[in-house]
Amino acid sequence: MKLASYNIRGRQSFGAIMGDGLVDLRPRLARFPTLLDVLRGGALGEAIQSATGVRPDFALSEAELLVPVLGGEKILCVGVNYADRNAEYKDNTDQPKYPSLFFRTPGSVVAHEQPIVRPKVSALLDYEGEIVLVIGKAGRHIAKENALSHIAGLTLCNEGSVRDWLRHGKFNVTQGKNFDASGSIGPWMVTADAIDFARPLHLTTKVNGELRQDDTTANLIFPFADLLAYISTFTTLKPGDMIVSGTPTGAGARFDPPRWLVPGDVVEIEVPEIGVLRNRVVAET
Repeated sequence: MKLASYNIRGRQSFGAIMGDGLVDLRPRLARFPTLLDVLRGGALGEAIQSATGVRPDFALSEAELLVPVLGGEKILCVGVNYADRNAEYKDNTDQPKYPSLFFRTPGSVVAHEQPIVRPKVSALLDYEGEIVLVIGKAGRHIAKENALSHIAGLTLCNEGSVRDWLRHGKFNVTQGKNFDASGSIGPWMVTADAIDFARPLHLTTKVNGELRQDDTTANLIFPFADLLAYISTFTTLKPGDMIVSGTPTGAGARFDPPRWLVPGDVVEIEVPEIGVLRNRVVAET
């Protein structure tokens, strides 16, 4: 089931997307003001049941979609996690033994169909299409064989990067990954019960309709379960946390010459089982 957070008729709510309509769940689950509260309350199954077979309350076109789960504690991103990515660096190193990780702030991402902002201090804004794991059940020291049960659902991310700001410091990439509104997450969360995790997910990124990234999760260096087991070794994963699982080859920085995003560009991230995350690029004013 597709669950979303949104603004509708002057109020913020959450609900289930049914075709071209929305089943508004906030009045049906009155004790849960947000989708994050549903996850924290362990009521995802109740939310799915409350929307099943119900006639939509609104047209989807009436809603302004927001980041699917708002207010979670962590957005944790994984670098260099597809098999061919390590070779892109041309440094003759072996495949990484452990995941590369960094955090993003909530303000660094916008929702589906909201503009991504190229900052005025740099023209080197790049796209990175990624699959996001939304945590539904808290856990620490999660066993790999149990890890997928901690996932509430999947969504998509354009993990926008300001490339020249990634190397301002000696050891960190935080600055280049956290410009306000430089990336996006959405359009909605597809609940885990609708995903066959045994089959590879096909991820593509298009810029103005041109295919730039094309790979499947069969080529992940660290699959979803491995990521959750590793990350939960050092931090407690909590409902609403998001794990952005890495991008394939084909980002703009890897072309010769590089192909940076410019105002007016439209970036589309797609996984058929999830949907399409679409954003237009604008210049910072």
